[in-house]
Order: sequence, then structure tokens, then C-alpha cells
Amino acid sequence: MGQLRQGARTGTWAIGGVAGLAAVYVAGVFVFGGAGWITAPFRGEVEERERTVGSGAFRLTTYEEFFDLCEAVQNAEGTIRVLQQERGTASDTRRNQIDQSITALRATRIESVNDYNTKAAQEHRAPFRDKGLPYRLDTAAESTTCTD
Repeated sequence: MGQLRQGARTGTWAIGGVAGLAAVYVAGVFVFGGAGWITAPFRGEVEERERTVGSGAFRLTTYEEFFDLCEAVQNAEGTIRVLQQERGTASDTRRNQIDQSITALRATRIESVNDYNTKAAQEHRAPFRDKGLPYRLDTAAESTTCTD
């Protein structure tokens, strides 16, 4: 009977030891792996930002993109002015075509203005906007100036 008790105690200690080691292992995985899992989104954002914003190609592309968007707004405005001048001497059929073109160009202009303003407001793009370009463009303006 004494050997049975001794064997039961040894078995209990063995099971308790294995359970204890498993608990320590799980806790270690959670603490070290869990910390990595919790900070993964932050680390991923930082790495992505460094890969893009820190890239010379991103900087140059963003810089040029602001000029391209502002120029698209000016091009639409110029085409609208030319069509409005032509409208005065156009036939009824041509006037209808001109009116449709002007409506489409105004919509395109508003899209370009909104795109410019959205990108200008983005924290990671704003530093790459040329100082001569406006901070925001106005959708209601008749004319847009892209440089000082």
C-alpha cells in the first residue's frame, strides 16, 4: 500500500510538472508572441509608410501629381471658356452639343478639384505639394491659378 501511495504522489507530481511547464510555455508564447501580434498593425503601418513616403519615387510622383491635377482643372476651365465663346455664333444643334460638353467638363473639373483637395489634405502627401500651389482649390471658382 505504501508503494501505491508513493506511486500516486510521483504521478501527481509528474502531471503537475507537465501542466506547470505547459502553462509557462503558453504564457511565454502569449507574452512574446502576443506582444508581436498586438503591435503588428502599428509596425506594419510604419514599415509601409517608410517604404512609400520615404521612397524617392513616391515623393517625385506625388509632387508631380499635384501639378497634374491643378493643370487638369485649368485645362477644363480653358475648354469651357472656348466652348462658351463658340456658343455665341453656333447653330442650335451645335449649341446643344456645346451645352452637353460644358456640363461634362464642369463635372470633370469638380472631380479634379475634389481629387486635388483630398490629396492635399492627406498628411503623408501634403509635404510634397509645391509651395507655389494652392492649399485647396475652389469648386465654384471661375479660374484657378496653379503657381504664384
